[in-house]
Amino acid sequence: MSEMISLEEARALILSKVAALPSEKVPLLDVSGRVCVEALVSDIDVSPFAHSAMDGFALHAQDLAAASEENPVVLEVISEIAAGECCELPVAFGQCVRIMTGAPVPEALDAVVKYEIVETVEGDGKAGSKVAFTAPTKTGDNIREAGEEAKAGEVIVEAGDVISNAGIGFLAGCGVLEVSTYARPRVAIVSIGSELVDASQKPSGGKIRNSNSYALAACVQAAGGIPVMQPIVDDSLEALSSVIKNAARDFDFVITSGGASNGDYDFVKPVVARLGELLMTSVNIRPGKAQTFGLVDGVPVFGLPGNPAAAYVGFEMIIRPALRKMQGYIHFERPTLKAKLSRDMKKKDPRRIFLRATLCKNEQGEYMVAPAKNQSSGLFGVIQRSNAMAVLPEGIGEYTAGTLVECILLDVAEEVGI
Repeated sequence: MSEMISLEEARALILSKVAALPSEKVPLLDVSGRVCVEALVSDIDVSPFAHSAMDGFALHAQDLAAASEENPVVLEVISEIAAGECCELPVAFGQCVRIMTGAPVPEALDAVVKYEIVETVEGDGKAGSKVAFTAPTKTGDNIREAGEEAKAGEVIVEAGDVISNAGIGFLAGCGVLEVSTYARPRVAIVSIGSELVDASQKPSGGKIRNSNSYALAACVQAAGGIPVMQPIVDDSLEALSSVIKNAARDFDFVITSGGASNGDYDFVKPVVARLGELLMTSVNIRPGKAQTFGLVDGVPVFGLPGNPAAAYVGFEMIIRPALRKMQGYIHFERPTLKAKLSRDMKKKDPRRIFLRATLCKNEQGEYMVAPAKNQSSGLFGVIQRSNAMAVLPEGIGEYTAGTLVECILLDVAEEVGI
């Protein structure tokens, strides 16, 4: 195990040590955003019948072949069909029916003309009226055919697909009300530090509120996991050993924050080494160099730095991909795009730097990225006001305003391509 590894090596390492969790059947509403384990089929044709795409008049397209402004074609309206109703009357040539959006089109008819371009000649446009048409129409116009979206027995969602919110409606229409998906990992969130008090308390005398647990729990939840915040752990080797051992027994993944460096009271590394297998201690990034990873009783244990921004970047870049793999996802990186720096920057640290930043378009339609002026690793508020991270690659150098840099889009799903 080398002292420091690249971000790519760190991500590959943790991904190699996790696997998809067992599958579970869940109600349809609970599968939004999750991965489908097995192919799903429709139990009916969707739609089960040909229906009108709009309010209008269903007719024989042949009747309007010679229709024009100068020679309008007049048809007799013999019936009305509302959504949910059917027309049992035979419709002869020279006749039509008033039809509403979603209503079944009588089998003999092959076109629908929208209501707004039809002129009423006699009556009120309903049954018993006569209406005039001033242009031809084509077979199939404004008709949605039976089985247009799915056929009975057809595969509608493949194994490995991620179910979207719209997909929930699609599956409901196909009669699928329960779906097999990968279980969500249960994740223990452990904040370490004798200086910490619960967020519900007003700190005093050198104490600070435990904000990391809340942020990391939110990150786990956004990644699809089930976060469970544990009590604050004092800076004690024995106390931390007990908590991690118990967490590895009860959870699928353990995340700690604080105590990941090499100070007198930093115990994550020795605890993981003593209880299991220590696989990683630092990553060549800023913020978040101190990243500890290992296995305790086969369960992944990841130690993040205590500084909020460092913990956040470590989670996004390394832990989130692992939690996604445990849920069957195959894409592990947020979408990126190139944007121009809004100001000059000097890079004095050779590590790869992730700048909390705001991404927008200028008047010329170019993407611009403005790194926050305060890049302290101890701040959450800067991340709250950011929508991207601008990446400065390894090495020392100067970046002038207008330089194109890679930007990672926060809160955009990994499946989205840009």
